[in-house]
Order: sequence, then structure tokens, then C-alpha cells
Amino acid sequence: MARLKTRIQISNSVDKVIWGQFQKLSEQTRIPLARLLDEAMEDLLKKYQK
Repeated sequence: MARLKTRIQISNSVDKVIWGQFQKLSEQTRIPLARLLDEAMEDLLKKYQK
């Protein structure tokens, strides 16, 4: 299997309700989960960067 050089695979656990809402957002917007996760993490980094 080919691996993308700019990505890493992670494993974590999240709140079931939040995950369900996140999946629904992905389906409704047709934006892949990975791209939504990237955006969410970028927003958090900006929020907490001082």
C-alpha cells in the first residue's frame, strides 16, 4: 500500500456524540474526515498559540 509522505496515522478515542456529529458534518459537506480533522487541529493551535 502506498503511503502519503505528508500524513501520519493516529489512533485515539473521542466522545461518541461528538464523533457522530463529526461524521454527519463530513457526509453533509462531502469534506473528508481527515481534512476536517486537519482544520480543527489548525484552529486549536491558533487558539492556544501565544
